[in-house]
Amino acid sequence: MNADELRELQAPFKARYREDPEAAQIVLSAKGSLGEDGIACRVETGKATVEAGLHPSTGGSGLQACSGDMLLEALVACAGVTLRAVATATGVNVRGGTVSAEGVLDVRGTLGVAKDAPVGFRDIKLHFDLDTDASPEQLATLQKLTERYCVVYQTIRNSPPIEVSQAVTGG
Repeated sequence: MNADELRELQAPFKARYREDPEAAQIVLSAKGSLGEDGIACRVETGKATVEAGLHPSTGGSGLQACSGDMLLEALVACAGVTLRAVATATGVNVRGGTVSAEGVLDVRGTLGVAKDAPVGFRDIKLHFDLDTDASPEQLATLQKLTERYCVVYQTIRNSPPIEVSQAVTGG
């Protein structure tokens, strides 16, 4: 896909959202079911079911997905798609490459071993290794715009309020 094809593809969406900003408010959702055996949650991804469980450093077997890994995978996926879209829109030829993310956790926090240990990632590193002839200025623009338009990156960076609720069925 080239820049003109991308613009043509997105033009009707952009026009609609300019005319009707409420139409741009979409709801994404995820749902999981609690495992009946062991400590697990099955998440429907739209393409497959993923069973998440404890990371081996907290007692897991390593046979199930780790939700921390899934968060980093979502960041990699979103950043990769966003970089591709930005490169296409700006006419920067990116022949290929890789996107990787790494996060540091102190599992003492989630295990309740140390009250001063944070629960969650202490820091996250996102790295692009690109096959391109882009100039340093173009690469800086790619990074800046990828950061600006990547939904997962911006959500992690500027964490929104989260409302938690529960209901009980049965009795």
